[in-house]
Amino acid sequence: MRIHYLQHVPFEGPGAIDALMRRSGMTVTYTRFHDAWELPDPGGLDLVVVLGGPMSVNDGMVHPWLPHERAFIRRAIDAGTRVLGICLGAQLIASALGARVHPNSEKEIGWFPVTGVASAGNAVYRFPLSFPAFHWHGETFDLPAGAVPLARSAACAQQAFQVGRRVIGLQFHLETTPAAVRDLVDHCGDDLIPARFVQSQDEILGVGDDVYGSLRTMMSDLLQYLMRD
Repeated sequence: MRIHYLQHVPFEGPGAIDALMRRSGMTVTYTRFHDAWELPDPGGLDLVVVLGGPMSVNDGMVHPWLPHERAFIRRAIDAGTRVLGICLGAQLIASALGARVHPNSEKEIGWFPVTGVASAGNAVYRFPLSFPAFHWHGETFDLPAGAVPLARSAACAQQAFQVGRRVIGLQFHLETTPAAVRDLVDHCGDDLIPARFVQSQDEILGVGDDVYGSLRTMMSDLLQYLMRD
């Protein structure tokens, strides 16, 4: 089986997802838009993971690969390929499905709780009622047509959604690791302007191993859900 990552900047990689997928025997390939890039046939992939990044979905004039990436994501969804989007990746899925991506009323940066949204029936993934998650975003998205909301937070109404059985978008980060958080602080520390939902560097870096362990468990569970037929 083959997993393919869409990576936008060197300092936002797959984090814990990579070890989880390699242990399951997946073949791993990348498109790195910050380098020389090309896109594979989405029909030959089992899972596409669209990673995060500091750019906006609407920055096509600055990053001319963005329209190509959106078109690829739409082709992957239409081909029945499993697609997981994280932060910018979730916004790209929403945009590929025709939804608007726009500034959120609040920037959300740091460790803030997320609330699972109960949905009727058993056809969608279910998050816990409340859990800690890592956030680093200033934009949000409208829910795509046909999507089911899965989670929300005090700062952002759209934290996760699902389309069909094989497409999930997460505004928050479950894949993050201590090294990944340090990389974000090092590269995007100018975003840490004090606000209601923006934590300080010390608060962001001071989270213990138990929290990261909880995230890995949730990430593993979500990936198992996506990979089940």
